Amino acid sequence: MKVVLLERVENLGAIGDVVSVKDGFARNFLLPRDKARRATSANLKAFEVERAAIEARNDKNKAEAQKIADKIDGQTYVMIRQAGETGQLYGSVAGRDVAEAIRAEGGLVERSQIVLHVPIKVLGVHEVQVRLHAEVAATVKMNVARSSDEAERQAKGEDVIRSQFDDERQAAEQAAQDMIEGGAGQQDGLGEEA
Repeated sequence: MKVVLLERVENLGAIGDVVSVKDGFARNFLLPRDKARRATSANLKAFEVERAAIEARNDKNKAEAQKIADKIDGQTYVMIRQAGETGQLYGSVAGRDVAEAIRAEGGLVERSQIVLHVPIKVLGVHEVQVRLHAEVAATVKMNVARSSDEAERQAKGEDVIRSQFDDERQAAEQAAQDMIEGGAGQQDGLGEEA
């Protein structure tokens, strides 16, 4: 199906471009969201008449998106989640969760604007792209931790899972060293009279 684009669509074209797309994509995405119109002669004439208004509306939407992007770009949002000892989350962090975290801090984003190809399934600081407009994007950091203390340590760049394993290994080595020095099974002072 041939359509004329009413706004820039990534990997497809810019305002006013006449492109061929699959029928389902046009019917289910482009046409209902008012991103395109069928490329009939009547629609092409109407588009040329309305072109200035469409471009002005697009510029306004882009400016609003840029304001939001300036506010959230580079921000770090903390999410407290339950996880196992290896850092594997019990569940995952999806686009909906990211959008809710940003909205809780005053950002105006929708779930559909979050670009998260695979859900976050491990603890750590993860970069997530937010596409606010076809031409405007921002990058936020999601600090996924088990506690606020752990989130602060991760924000400073510490790998809390590795630190946890290092601490446990040092404790085990110290316990083994204490057994060697003290002699396994021996107690000082037994059998001595005062």
